[in-house]
Amino acid sequence: MHVAASPLRIVADPAAPNVAEAPRPAPAPRERILHVFRAPVGGLFRHVLDVARLQVAAGHEVGLFCDASTGGARADATLNELAPHLALGLTRLPMRRNPHPSDLTALATLAGLVRRSRPTVLHGHGSKGGLFARLALTGPDARPVRAYTPHGGSFNYRPGSPLHRLYMLAERVLTLRTDVFLFESDYIAGRYRAYVGPTDRLVRVVHNGIGAEEFAPIAPAADRFDLVYIGELREAKGVPVLFEALARLRREHGRSLTLLVVGSGPDDVALRKRVADLGLAQAVQFEPPQPIRAALSRATVMVVPSLAESLPYVILEAAAAAQPLVSTDVGGIPEIFGPAAPALVPPRNAAALAEAILRKVDQDPELRRGEAAALSAFVRCRFSMNQMAEDGLAGYAAARAGRGDA
Repeated sequence: MHVAASPLRIVADPAAPNVAEAPRPAPAPRERILHVFRAPVGGLFRHVLDVARLQVAAGHEVGLFCDASTGGARADATLNELAPHLALGLTRLPMRRNPHPSDLTALATLAGLVRRSRPTVLHGHGSKGGLFARLALTGPDARPVRAYTPHGGSFNYRPGSPLHRLYMLAERVLTLRTDVFLFESDYIAGRYRAYVGPTDRLVRVVHNGIGAEEFAPIAPAADRFDLVYIGELREAKGVPVLFEALARLRREHGRSLTLLVVGSGPDDVALRKRVADLGLAQAVQFEPPQPIRAALSRATVMVVPSLAESLPYVILEAAAAAQPLVSTDVGGIPEIFGPAAPALVPPRNAAALAEAILRKVDQDPELRRGEAAALSAFVRCRFSMNQMAEDGLAGYAAARAGRGDA
């Protein structure tokens, strides 16, 4: 955590009562922060949890408002563990991913919570959370800072598609109800400029960050797969392209690489069928979500075949642990790879992905470890969890100052 140098303090000597003590700066105001988001899953959930915990530790009062129908037992356990530390409470109710009449019920519930808890900050995460946090009525005397972090969300839809045009129009309207944008990547900030347009609202990029303990090396398991995929089981994550790449390696190179697939999602059944249709049933093993370091320990290389991303935690976590990686060149992933970005693979290209996987698997082990260590060092310098939390708090304060609040 970046800690500012303490102000010089001259302690008075009893024999010299005229020696003064340098004045201390005024303490930062304690915030009352309500984080609003939909699904307690994935990188967005991890981001909110990390930020909330650090804000609580810094003395701020925090609450969470999210969906009750997703996340399963793991989310329930995590949220129940955090709940006693949430001064503004944990509020969960059913929310739909896409627009739905039930959104009106959620908005009314959020408005009531805001009137009771009187937050100084309403921070919306993701498309649905950003919608609710910016539309929620607060009452005549309340004027919380309204912050928005997209986490990809509506900005990941294909430009030019009807849904993309609709969501960009909504983002343009909601900008009028936004005090500060805290984009998690330069990529998403650029998408906002390109498809929503210029804004007079405060804009900051606050990169996702990870903790120092996540840079500890991972002890490899005894029985390992060649590859591991960790993430949601849906087509947008490029999993079918990964399966096609494996089939190509078997068909064109005679290589039967093994793959561990860790995750869950709406396309689970379809993806399992795709594996069977490609004749890969003996090479691919599906397992439910589990701690990422445990999954990484069981494979030589992690593959990220995504078609769209913002700044994915799964890559930050794997890179920090010096796990060899093959990834597509989408979203903010080049921001994580930095100097190593030229090695990224075009999305939707099974042939290119197969070649990249083969190069990494067949690479000299020492060279492979060296490249992974270099990426880990780059991530350590640029993606700090504590800095993420500090920059978010600074964004709230700057937004409040910018609109002239006391």
